[in-house]
Amino acid sequence: MTDRLQIYCENTDSYVTVAGGETIGEIANRLDLGFEPICALVNNKNEGLHFPVYAPKTVRFLSRETPHGTRVYVRSLCMMLFCAVRRVRPDAELKIEHTISRGLFCRLAGEGVTPELLDKLKKELSLIQQANLPFEAYEKRTVDVIDYFEREGLRDKVLLLETVRELYTKYYTLDGVADSYYGCLAPSTGMIDRFDLIQYQDGFILMALESETISQEKMFTAFTDYVRFNHVVGVSNVGEMNRTVEKGEARMLINVAEALQNNRIGRIADEITRRYDEGGARIVLVAGPSSSGKTTFTKRLAIQLMTNLLEPQMISLDDYFVNREMTPKDENGDYDYENLYALDLESFEADLQALLDGKMVELPYYNFELGRREYRGNRIQLRGRSILLIEGIHGLNPELAAKIEASMKFKVYVSALTTLTIDNHNWVPTTDNRLLRRIIRDNAYRGVDAVETIRRWPSVRRGEEKWIFPFQENADAMFNSSLLFELGVLKERGDALLKRVPQDCPEYTEAYRLRKFLSYFLPIDEQFIPSTSLIREFIGGSSFYY
Repeated sequence: MTDRLQIYCENTDSYVTVAGGETIGEIANRLDLGFEPICALVNNKNEGLHFPVYAPKTVRFLSRETPHGTRVYVRSLCMMLFCAVRRVRPDAELKIEHTISRGLFCRLAGEGVTPELLDKLKKELSLIQQANLPFEAYEKRTVDVIDYFEREGLRDKVLLLETVRELYTKYYTLDGVADSYYGCLAPSTGMIDRFDLIQYQDGFILMALESETISQEKMFTAFTDYVRFNHVVGVSNVGEMNRTVEKGEARMLINVAEALQNNRIGRIADEITRRYDEGGARIVLVAGPSSSGKTTFTKRLAIQLMTNLLEPQMISLDDYFVNREMTPKDENGDYDYENLYALDLESFEADLQALLDGKMVELPYYNFELGRREYRGNRIQLRGRSILLIEGIHGLNPELAAKIEASMKFKVYVSALTTLTIDNHNWVPTTDNRLLRRIIRDNAYRGVDAVETIRRWPSVRRGEEKWIFPFQENADAMFNSSLLFELGVLKERGDALLKRVPQDCPEYTEAYRLRKFLSYFLPIDEQFIPSTSLIREFIGGSSFYY
């Protein structure tokens, strides 16, 4: 006789009697949810609809429009693309490298992508979708999965599994093609009905739920620059990174990655100096999203400019926040610090013009604890070969310093463009890198726990989408603040903070996902990281004052 048990469904706010071993998908089919679920939160862990229930659970079914549901949709589409590539070009190596233009940039290693090839892949994707093939989930001993992947030619996945050393491994098959992902997939291909392939550079962009690309040529160049560097040092994915750590070569990797960043900062400083000497670039505006490392970049840029015989003076836009009670609020009633109008633009513009007129100006200081601006006697004046460095998330917004002649401004966009992949089909979202930085920094320097940082993150992201990302391509230069080794450095600190997130709060879902993500990385000792490193802004030990 089949055991009967109850689950609590948050969607219907009711208990549902189920049979032991019944899958989440089978249960969903009996409920009037009002939408088609693609996955579900089971005790606040994101699970596929094939997940069987053998004990009482709390379940919330998710549509593909939710953040977790969208991830499932995109991962499923990636496996469909891999299957299509295997059908059309059995010997080609598919590489899904990074996000760009609202999609995922993909290459076929060693093979150019022609319109004819792309058309064939699109047709195969459509056939796979229309056939409504199941994504079949398995969990087996890792040694057996390694043997299986080795036979399938998935060497990147083999290396990852060999270095992570878990006893059992989950993987999927689709029409006889095997693959693995760090998260669940949809029940079947029939649910993945919106996609496109768009030829781009030497590869193509895989579009999922978005219908139109946006121009991000400068962003793509910044990504490509670092992808090439990864190939030169022989560390393009997490398996290769872990192998480097195992060999005791992490210190050399740190030194090379830091030297690369210093080189890039030096190039930007040289271009600014060139424009300054030609009569322009009196103001450098440094912008970027949350936890991109703008502050440390600006301080290091100042040092490079000094070696070029310029005299940098620095201003933080954060010091021009309006008093907290005047801060705009978002749709949830939270203070919207990403909003341009969270700044006192009138005071900023007045001070900026006064400085350019050669006047002495007392700069404000924003007391975040009290939520008020204060004046503490910090006076500056531009003279001689002075150059003004202004750092803040809105530096590229055309409304900021709008009255200043364009030639007088040099704009730099800073972001953590993670170019390391987990393996050929699992990329590292840049937002995850930044979120982990912020969780660690908020806890260390602002007394904020991971629960609150995760809770606030969707609001931060919405603000970035509205106020920051639309202006990326306005930059004169782009700087990638991501360090190849940094996720290994963040691993233990991040995992310790994420473990403290209680399972009975909504933020546990994201905390659990991030812990799973970090589990792929071997830890890297931070003692070898120089005090001027950008990552020191988040983990401490910096020689800079913040």
